[in-house]
Amino acid sequence: MQQRQPLYLHNTLTNEKEVFTSWRDGDVRMYSCGPTVYDSQHIGNLSNVVFVDTLRRTLEYNEYVVTQVINFTDVGHLTSDADEGEDKMTIGLRREGLALTIGNMRTLADTYITNFFADIHALNVRTHNTQFPRASDYIHAQIALVQTLEQKGYTYETSDGVYFDTTQFPNYGALGGQSATEQEAGARVAVRAEKRNFRDFILWKKDETIGWESPWGMGFPGWHIECSAMIRSCLGKQIDIHTGGIEHIGVHHNNEIAQSEAATGKSPLARFWLHRAHIHIEGRKISKSIGNTIYLRQIVDRGYSPLSYRYWLLTAHYRTPSNFTWDAIAGAHTALKRLHRYFVDELSDTEGVVQEDYAKRFHTCINDDLDTPKAIALLWELVKDESVSAADKRATLLTFDTVLGLGLNESDDTLYRLLHGAGQKLSVSDTPPEIQELVQERERAREQKDFERADALREELRQEGYLIEDTEKGPKLLKQ
Repeated sequence: MQQRQPLYLHNTLTNEKEVFTSWRDGDVRMYSCGPTVYDSQHIGNLSNVVFVDTLRRTLEYNEYVVTQVINFTDVGHLTSDADEGEDKMTIGLRREGLALTIGNMRTLADTYITNFFADIHALNVRTHNTQFPRASDYIHAQIALVQTLEQKGYTYETSDGVYFDTTQFPNYGALGGQSATEQEAGARVAVRAEKRNFRDFILWKKDETIGWESPWGMGFPGWHIECSAMIRSCLGKQIDIHTGGIEHIGVHHNNEIAQSEAATGKSPLARFWLHRAHIHIEGRKISKSIGNTIYLRQIVDRGYSPLSYRYWLLTAHYRTPSNFTWDAIAGAHTALKRLHRYFVDELSDTEGVVQEDYAKRFHTCINDDLDTPKAIALLWELVKDESVSAADKRATLLTFDTVLGLGLNESDDTLYRLLHGAGQKLSVSDTPPEIQELVQERERAREQKDFERADALREELRQEGYLIEDTEKGPKLLKQ
C-alpha cells in the first residue's frame, strides 16, 4: 500500500496539531454530536455539520474508509449544562401545545429530523453510509451503562436522580485543559443541596411526568450518557475522532470521557477531538432571546443558494470564529455563481487530466488541519491560470470539489434536486391557481423586503407539497 500523505489535525485533547493515525489502519470511526431536535436548526448549528462533512470528505480523499455516526438527541438535554432546567424536548411539546408523552416527543422529533435532513441535503452534506441514531432508541443501553458505573462505584443517588461522582475519576477536565478552579468559575448555577460536587453530572433524571421505568424509578437518561451509549453501541469502546462545537468541551465532552472510560476501563475514548468555533451574526452570539437567529430557509428567501452558505463557511478556518453578515453571504453567492457559470460556460466536457502541481498543493492545504481558506484561494488561482488547458482545469476542479462539495459535478437539474430533494420540477404556470397565487404573494413580499412573510409563505407552499427556489429567471417549483 502506498504511504499516505500526512494528515494534520488539531487535537483538542493535547491542544496541538498532530499527524492523524487511526486505531485500525485505513479505517476511521467518527462520532459527531448532532442536533437536539426540539426545533429547527439555525445556521450556527448547521455550520458544525458542514465542518464534519468537510472532515469526512478529507478523510476519504486520503483514502480512509469512514464509519460515521451523527446522533439525534430527542430526550434528556436540559436547558442548563449544570443539570438544571427543563428538558428541551418538553419545551418543544409545550410550545406546540402537545401533551407530555413519549409518543408526542418522538412525533415532534420526527418533524425536526425531517427539516434537518432537508437542510443538510441542501448544503450537499454526504449522508450515505452514515448512521443517525436517536437517543430514545437506546434507553436500555443507557440504563445498562449507568448500572455498570454504579457497580464500579462511580455513582451516587439523590432524590432527583443518579449522579456521576467526578472525584472518583482523577483525570476529569483534561479535555481543553480546564482546572477545577476554571470550571467552578464557569459554573452557571449553585450546587444542588444533594449534589456533592459542582462538577458531578446526572446520569439518570427522575421524573414522574414523562420517561421510562428504570432501577431508579421513572425518568429519562442524562444528555451525556446518551452519547456514550450510542458510541459504544454503534462504534465500539474506543473511536478515532469525536467532533462537536467548542461549547461542548468544558462539560459535555469531559463528561463523556469520564463516564465512558470509567465504564470500559479503556483510555482514550477518542484519539482525536475536533471542535468548531462559533458563528456570530452581525458581531453578536446567536441567541433566540435577542432575536438574531437565522435559518437556512431565510438565506434562500433572500435569493441566495444554500451552497453559498457552504462556500462562505469554507472561506474561514473551522477553528476561527466567523461573523455572518448579509453582505458576506451576498459576496459568497456572487463568487459561487461566477464559479458555476465559468465551469459550465468556459470549460469543455472534454476529458482532461488532473494538473499534478495544483493537486499536490490542494492536498497539502486540506491536510493542514482542513485549511479550506487556502484551498478556496487555490481554486481561484487555478481558474485564472491560462497555462492550464480547459479540460485539465475541469478535471482538477472536479477533484477539488470532492472535498469542497460546491456542486461542480452536477447538471442544472441534478443540482436543483441536490438543493431541494427529489421530486418533479415544475414551472409556476403548471401549478393550480391557488399555488400560483401563493407564489405571486411571496414574490410581492420579497420585493417589499418582508422576509418574515416570505418565509411564512414558503412554509405554506411546503405544506401543500411544493418546494420553491429563487433564480435569476424567477421562482421555480419542485413537487414533492
